[in-house]
Amino acid sequence: MIGRRLLCAAALLAPLATRAQASDPKFVAFLSGVRVEALRAGVDQGTIDSALMTAQPIPRVMELARNQPEFKMSFDEYAQLVVSPERVANGKALLKENRALVSRFAAPAGIPESTVVALWGIESNYGKNLGDFEVVPALATLTYNNFRAKFFREQLVAALRILSQGHVGLHAMKGSWAGAMGQCQFIPTSFLAYAADGDGDGRMDIWTNKADVFASITNYLRQVGWRPGLEWGSEVPVGTPLAKGERIVRPAGATGPSYRTTENFRAILRWNQSDFFGLAVGLLSDRIAA
Repeated sequence: MIGRRLLCAAALLAPLATRAQASDPKFVAFLSGVRVEALRAGVDQGTIDSALMTAQPIPRVMELARNQPEFKMSFDEYAQLVVSPERVANGKALLKENRALVSRFAAPAGIPESTVVALWGIESNYGKNLGDFEVVPALATLTYNNFRAKFFREQLVAALRILSQGHVGLHAMKGSWAGAMGQCQFIPTSFLAYAADGDGDGRMDIWTNKADVFASITNYLRQVGWRPGLEWGSEVPVGTPLAKGERIVRPAGATGPSYRTTENFRAILRWNQSDFFGLAVGLLSDRIAA
């Protein structure tokens, strides 16, 4: 029994050990631990071998992680950038072009088509900005360097699960330095929880397949509690009475605009816990639909 355990352990470590000469031995040992954890999570050995045997730390990832600029924007500045006239115009044109496909998923869920397109536009500029980093080595770099290690280790194992399920190839799994992926910028755990197969091909390709992108955005909002027929909110005069479940958001403080927000605004915040973000989604959606 002891001999069998030693042989099994050696088999797990052998593929990574072959890279010991070319890699930091500590990084190789770290990947060995990830390998064991991924196997326990149900990732097949072939996927683990191909993904981890080629993984190397990416110095640029740590540069970006450790030197994130602290932008102190006013809400007006943020809105002008995120809800720009160009983004509104592009959103209108792309909704017109993709209306039938967006509606296929949005209509049954009671979600405005313009809200789906607004999230697409804010997250990836309508599929133009997906990120340039391969997700597995980027997440491995963050975890190995103890940058929010627990969180990013969970994302790394989730990314390996996505690969093992055949949704995307290793080198096509591109994202941000922090592992936000595809046209809707899902982190790996969000992908596993909310990504959807929009065209029935058995894959959830949020990188190149718009049917999967729109299905995934819709599924996310539906699962986090979007209520059909309820608007997200609107700008209102100060002192407007509120209905049950509503709250006032004043992103510019006491002297700025006042927005009455509903439970659907809180559903948007499940995507990104920022009032600026939630208001931008709502405002962009309204302007695309206008």
